[in-house]
Amino acid sequence: MTMKHVILAFILCFSMNAFGQLPPVFSDASYKSEKDNRAHVYLSPLKILWQSDKSGKYIQGAENLLMAGKGQAELVDKDMVTLKSDDVTKPGILLDFGKELHGGLQLVTGMMAQNKPVKVRIRFGESASEAMAELDTLKGATNDHAIRDFVVDLPWLGTLDIGNTGFRFVRIDLVDPNSTLLLKEVRAIFIYRDIPYLGSFKSSDEVLNQIWATGAYTVHVNMQQYLWDGIKRDRLVWIGDMHPEVMTINTVFGYNEVVPKSLDLVKEITPLPGWMNGISSYSMWWVRIQRSWFLYQGDIAYLQKQQSYLQALLKQLIGKIKDGKEDLDGMRFMDWPTFENKAAVHAGLQAMMVMTLTDGAELSRILGDEETARHCDEAVARLRKVVPDAVNNKQAASLMALAGLIPAQQANKEVISVGGTEGFSTFYGYYMLEAKALAGDYTGAIENIKTYWGGMIDMGATTFWEDFDTKWMHNAARIDELVPEGKIDIHASYGAFSYKKLRHSLSHGWASGPTAWLTAHVLGVKVMASGSAVIKIEPHLGNLKFVEGTFPTPKGVVSIKHVRMANGQIKTTVKAPKGIKVIK
Repeated sequence: MTMKHVILAFILCFSMNAFGQLPPVFSDASYKSEKDNRAHVYLSPLKILWQSDKSGKYIQGAENLLMAGKGQAELVDKDMVTLKSDDVTKPGILLDFGKELHGGLQLVTGMMAQNKPVKVRIRFGESASEAMAELDTLKGATNDHAIRDFVVDLPWLGTLDIGNTGFRFVRIDLVDPNSTLLLKEVRAIFIYRDIPYLGSFKSSDEVLNQIWATGAYTVHVNMQQYLWDGIKRDRLVWIGDMHPEVMTINTVFGYNEVVPKSLDLVKEITPLPGWMNGISSYSMWWVRIQRSWFLYQGDIAYLQKQQSYLQALLKQLIGKIKDGKEDLDGMRFMDWPTFENKAAVHAGLQAMMVMTLTDGAELSRILGDEETARHCDEAVARLRKVVPDAVNNKQAASLMALAGLIPAQQANKEVISVGGTEGFSTFYGYYMLEAKALAGDYTGAIENIKTYWGGMIDMGATTFWEDFDTKWMHNAARIDELVPEGKIDIHASYGAFSYKKLRHSLSHGWASGPTAWLTAHVLGVKVMASGSAVIKIEPHLGNLKFVEGTFPTPKGVVSIKHVRMANGQIKTTVKAPKGIKVIK
């Protein structure tokens, strides 16, 4: 073979890899493969938050871990961190990587004198206190869904990549007595989809800007092989929880294959008459997501593939109406704070049935299924004749307002606005904000966003949490510091149901609602036709002096800017790509 042939073979092999194919040696048909569309980036820690020894006896050169790494062991023990143990003391160090990440850890070692592997204990944490905690169900530190606390052997003069979880903090401890570890590097392996942020939001209020960005990043970091709810715990496709996540994806990233891939996964593992995730409302959320996804992205070919399942599911839902009332079986669920309030759950499910069957009728007509659309319309008419009591519950009142079962202004005045953000939840807070917008209370909604989601940021959050109550902030330490004496550990002290204490997820995509809400109602982007072909611009600045941003559509990015003039009027500038009609 000539050199020319060798070069051509190399180019061919490289080209196949570039397109996600295996090299020729894997041509055996028995191999089953899948390309990983995620990027892997190595990040050095930003801070040493704690070390068990500062005398130099047990830990030396810890600050070297903050240097940029190469990921390569070397035959020169230069700029090493030395950890030494004896019969009594086993040193440890706590690293802060600055942001919540998904992925693992790369450790590079030197030439230890014992010339054998060294055992270390690794603890990942979403908070500093979680990384410092023992595995203890009473405190909630667990290895559920992702192993975040384990012992591993580090090689002599080598590199080890370990871990697959959500974290910001990592604690490393020597395990054996009379042991020495030469540690050259410790880098986070950040695993994420390398996709552009096509949507943006910038206003005269930096708190709102940070909240928008934090919500966007919370969903982004959960866009793994599938769209997860949490990167530490709840690394699953929860279809109801996906609705605010999908609205954020529509707002920030535009089309991404993780959405249909996740919708299809849940459909495939849930043959009817089963309910998705075992929850009747979650099957309804699947219908509602399909409608939102088609409205924003306009993928008719994908929607057509859902027709047979959609038609059967709508028929099943219609069969769960008795005397105009929803009579759903399966797990009856809105969100965890309402789980034990049966009256509120019934009111919420009644509203969900109205909205789902309304969406179902719309999708059926798009698909040319007039018969199913008519059955949905008739069912909605029966449901609207029965208006349950929202029992002063913000979740139920919000859904009922959005379904048109009660006036939005009434729901806002009598229930949703009472007590400010008291009774808010990170999941259904999005629908509370939507109901407030429907009531015209944009200023109140903006203040709720700053108080509630801004409260998490005040406590050190870089992603939004599974649950939150502003009362937790009283005398609490931030999650990015070791808890001082006399302060409350906000992560280890609170939570309920499936998210007690340190088991509580601090990166939960369902909490991203303000990102979609701010773009829709403050920047003022309302999609009026499928594929975002027609967009209505209707800003509500509240007390803001200006707001500007971008919005992704299948035909390109729309740029928008609103400025409050001296006379109080709003000057609006919009630039849209060809094929997008803008209504002001």
